[in-house]
Amino acid sequence: MEMQVDIDLPLIMLIGGILILLVFSAFFSGSETALTAAQRSRIHRLAEDGSRRAEMAEKLINDRESVLGTVLLGNNLVNILASALATILMIRIFGDAGVLYATALMTGLVVVFCELLPKTFAITQPERAALGVALIMRGIIWVLWPLVAMARFTVRGIFHLFGYDPDRPFDVITAHDELRGAVDLHHREGAVKKRERDMIGGILDLDDVAVDDIMVHRKNIHMVDAGLPADEIIGHVLSSPYTRVPLWSGDPENIVGVVHAKDLLRVMMARQRDGVPADQTIDVLALASAPWFVPEGTTLRAQLVAFLARRSHFVLVVDEYGVLMGLVTLEDILEEIVGEISDEHDAPVRGVRIQPDGSYVTDGAVAIRDLNREFYWNLPDDEATTIAGLVIHEAQAIPEVGQVFTYYGFKFQILRRNRNAISSIRITPPPGSEPQPPAHQA
Repeated sequence: MEMQVDIDLPLIMLIGGILILLVFSAFFSGSETALTAAQRSRIHRLAEDGSRRAEMAEKLINDRESVLGTVLLGNNLVNILASALATILMIRIFGDAGVLYATALMTGLVVVFCELLPKTFAITQPERAALGVALIMRGIIWVLWPLVAMARFTVRGIFHLFGYDPDRPFDVITAHDELRGAVDLHHREGAVKKRERDMIGGILDLDDVAVDDIMVHRKNIHMVDAGLPADEIIGHVLSSPYTRVPLWSGDPENIVGVVHAKDLLRVMMARQRDGVPADQTIDVLALASAPWFVPEGTTLRAQLVAFLARRSHFVLVVDEYGVLMGLVTLEDILEEIVGEISDEHDAPVRGVRIQPDGSYVTDGAVAIRDLNREFYWNLPDDEATTIAGLVIHEAQAIPEVGQVFTYYGFKFQILRRNRNAISSIRITPPPGSEPQPPAHQA
């Protein structure tokens, strides 16, 4: 039986109305994806550059509840209405079977042209799409505001009925974690090099690392007895690889001043010009600056700010009882950001010697963080700061020379011990791993 269909004006209007509603459905779907996926930092930067559309998009991104309510309300309205019109159209053409045809047709059109197509474009160009829809979306939010407000009021009432407060604060990812995740992602994709990732990570870690995690331990501090003759003090200071040397009096933990080698050289040169050769008459202690002490729990960020405020590069770390624990310099903090800073007086990797067999002989006092940064390792540093401390923590005892332990896939062999302190360890990385060059050479 041949079916005759008369395309009159109402039928054309039905088809046109369905197409218009599908366009609105695609707009709502793409807008939701664009405003959700757009990076707030990029939109904010464009807004600061004077873009009005970026300012509007930024306001919409910050008011996601209104955007989400408007998108859901608008999308459902146009989809339901389009489906109803398509059903009327198909019934007029095919009779009762038109319900099935309308369902199949609208499912295909909505999925392909109103969901996949706009959302795929929006997810690949989120900032561009967000700027494009911002003005129209703002107008639709204003038009649908009464209905959206009513829907939000109903939803909140239902939440409160079940004892849930939607405004209650909850744990979310912090800005630092978001930055770290983005940098790690770009590193895996090859857009950010490991050195750059480590530098950004070092900046983000400044609030999580304390000065006692990076300090030079007191037993490794180069100090000079202030009671020695001036010429001996000068000899010790000038022969030291460091420009600032603490002076102690009576007890090595009683620091009475910090002398700068440049100050000594300046006085010595002035005396040489004046024809005064005797170094014994120099009052070294008078040239020294007053010692600066900070508690061991001070974060690197706080200490860096303090260094900049006081224009100082050198601080002594004490525990809660005022006992000297070590020292930290501005260079130590900067090395946590940029990696090891070596000069003509430093070894390429301080305290670490790479062996021909691929193992590493390290001093026990080498920091785990330095090893991880230098050789691309991932040893834990939560319970111990130094590599010797890690071995002792895992062994739950002070190992004997010659003992071998395996932790986290690494083999640790105790080479030397000085009383109760491990002074040298041979570290063999997991099988199959190649020796890595120092990070500053990569």
